[in-house]
Amino acid sequence: MEAESTNEHGPKSGRMPNDLIKTLIDNYRQNHLNAINETLGIQDAHSIWFDLPKLKKFIAMIEEEAMKKTPDVTEEDLGIRFYYAAYPKLENWNLMESHPVSEDYAGRHTLVMIPTVKKTDEEGEIHHYDFNTLEHSINLTLIAKKGGKEEDPIGENNGSLTPPGDPISERF
Repeated sequence: MEAESTNEHGPKSGRMPNDLIKTLIDNYRQNHLNAINETLGIQDAHSIWFDLPKLKKFIAMIEEEAMKKTPDVTEEDLGIRFYYAAYPKLENWNLMESHPVSEDYAGRHTLVMIPTVKKTDEEGEIHHYDFNTLEHSINLTLIAKKGGKEEDPIGENNGSLTPPGDPISERF
């Protein structure tokens, strides 16, 4: 039997044992989620769902824009970083004006997906840098803690949170 292929982050198969999935999710809910709920006095989101067409469109946009700006970039160079994030409190909801979502999400967890590009530094170490494919070339748009304001970088977070959504269809 052939050994499962791996990368620097573990198995590449896209499969995990059911009991490991349950354990990891339970660890989050029993520790982090409970602490958040108790500290903030809310019932925070414990999952977020994205429809497949939206994810495919997001990935296609990353690939298309990256190729326009830096034609020698390969699929293996690109990735997506998932940032943990939180919606503003209701009293600051005007921050969401340009990105309208339901006020039911106020104060809850979300994810923000940002494209990354793999680059090797002078010491030969590989880094996955956040980038904005909409400006110049990837080499010139590495965000990597530079600060400054970028207008409308590629990013996605329009998924459905649970709660406030009904967890009836969740397995874990």
